[in-house]
Amino acid sequence: MDKHKMIKKEETNSILEVCPIRNVVARFGNKWSLLVILILSESKSIRFGELSRAIPDISTKVLSNTLRALEADALVHREVFPEVPLHVEYQLTDLGHELVPFIVSLTQWAEKHKAYIMEHRQSYKGKKLITEQ
Repeated sequence: MDKHKMIKKEETNSILEVCPIRNVVARFGNKWSLLVILILSESKSIRFGELSRAIPDISTKVLSNTLRALEADALVHREVFPEVPLHVEYQLTDLGHELVPFIVSLTQWAEKHKAYIMEHRQSYKGKKLITEQ
């Protein structure tokens, strides 16, 4: 590979990596973050166990990592109460609450168009299978 192509590729990667929109949206755009934010928006604060029960198909590790990422982005506040056993509660920050209407709008859009999208996916799979033969 010549030097010019290497520089171009490095520049392209660095632009994508520092893109502020992509960087921020990717953090709460994963499989669980939006759901965690919605559940937290329904209560003033919630303990880890309650949150875990509200999302039964998420592992403890994934929930913990999701909460840490949301906390790092200032969307979730974690409060530890010095009790035995340890008492930890999570709640949305003002910034997290500001995000909720957008998630609700996205959810409503998905619900409105779900049947059409699912139908189109099936049609697309059929077309793809025919063209691959």
